[in-house]
Amino acid sequence: MGKAINSPVIPAVGEGKRGVDGHLGYLLRQAHAAHRIRMEKALAELDVTLPQFSVLTMLAAYPGASSADLARLSLLTPQTMSVIVHNLERAGAVSRHPHPVHGRIQVIALTDAGRQLLDACRARVQPVEAAMDGGLDEAGQQLVRTWLVRLAQADGVL
Repeated sequence: MGKAINSPVIPAVGEGKRGVDGHLGYLLRQAHAAHRIRMEKALAELDVTLPQFSVLTMLAAYPGASSADLARLSLLTPQTMSVIVHNLERAGAVSRHPHPVHGRIQVIALTDAGRQLLDACRARVQPVEAAMDGGLDEAGQQLVRTWLVRLAQADGVL
């Protein structure tokens, strides 16, 4: 019989390398995963995925965006965006129309049903977003926002 293998004790979130002594990149990924799970739970009853919510949000902010624009804004591949837009169109949340100048480009717009769905989604995710402040005051929140934007801007990778 072989020697027993002792598995390491995996720390809970907030402990060891999963806590304040962890690497920033890991902690950012851990926070992202927790946020994604919370958002997915909030949207589940509406049968909306987090990428769909992102697309609806970006369409409301940037009306007339193309599928390629939405892919860049939502940090998704063009192939994934094509599926998402198709599913949202099938659900009646968006419509596509040829660009007035560049006929091959499809302009995507929220429908009335899409705006209502986005409003319902926002109501569901608002408590999740509000809980993210972690007790930070406005100045602390602005510092975190600025830091996150600088991380995304670094080296022009996005």
